[in-house]
Amino acid sequence: MARSREFDTATVVRAARDLFWAVGYDVASISDLESATGLSRSSLYQAFGNKRGLFDAALQDYLDEIVEPRLVHLTDGSPDGVRRYLSDMAASLAALEPGDPRFGCMIVRAGAGIGSRDTDAAAVVAGYRRRVEGSILAALRVDAPSSTDQARLTHRATVITGLIVSTLLLAPVDLDGALALLEAAIIEAAPPVE
Repeated sequence: MARSREFDTATVVRAARDLFWAVGYDVASISDLESATGLSRSSLYQAFGNKRGLFDAALQDYLDEIVEPRLVHLTDGSPDGVRRYLSDMAASLAALEPGDPRFGCMIVRAGAGIGSRDTDAAAVVAGYRRRVEGSILAALRVDAPSSTDQARLTHRATVITGLIVSTLLLAPVDLDGALALLEAAIIEAAPPVE
């Protein structure tokens, strides 16, 4: 008879997510994951298959619990959504204590690490970028006059997304530089004058 699980999977995934977010996939050891989750190696392997299975669950949790709620300003159809999204991001970064792992982005960190050599992880990173860029484009369209060139809006969405990704990559090592990038993105997001 199989033994039932004696732990809350969501709690374990969140603990692993926070570790992966803080140090990245490559640095997080199985011993670190045991400490962070309170589970033994055999329990982690039984529940998630391997370290990568736990990482995949943690990435999905990050997307569901961190990324999607932050995109609400971009997807609710309200005016000035991009600038509100960027301003909220700047305020959140400015409020963090130095060394807080939330200075960065788990998805961006994955892109710089495991995503550079793993096609499944790279697909998650690319999907994240497309999701953010598509949401920004939709929000820019809300503010744009009907005569606005659609190619120009697409270009602006690409530039703003690039500035966001750069911000999230730079924030852990140069917060002032990251906030300057967000300020540039806020300027780029200003509605065009007719």
